Amino acid sequence: MKKKYPYHNESMWKGASPEIFKRAENLRNNPTEAESKLWEKLQSIPFKKYHFRRQHPVHHFIADFYSHKLQLIIEVDGGYHENPEQKVKDQQRTELLQFQNLEIIRFTNQQILQDIETVLQTISKKLDS
Repeated sequence: MKKKYPYHNESMWKGASPEIFKRAENLRNNPTEAESKLWEKLQSIPFKKYHFRRQHPVHHFIADFYSHKLQLIIEVDGGYHENPEQKVKDQQRTELLQFQNLEIIRFTNQQILQDIETVLQTISKKLDS
């Protein structure tokens, strides 16, 4: 039987392919400085209870950080995300993930590296809402 919405999947991985899992593993083994810094914070109290996963396969994408419990993705954007073509791709990706009932919040590498406390406050506010 064909699903009414073929790209909507309730699993934690939203139908991610084996290739996406392999790419995610490579990214987990080679984090950016900003990703490492944020990951360290997400593994501590009060964030630990939300069970964030890093470089988590979701559909055709890899979420930098993902909490299945919250249906929340946190993205860490490097400078290439300022490229107009990449902005279009990011918007399309966001729309597809929102269709999967996921919420996305984004931070730049600079925000994380230069003002981690504000980043954590923003995440905390999202968790409280």
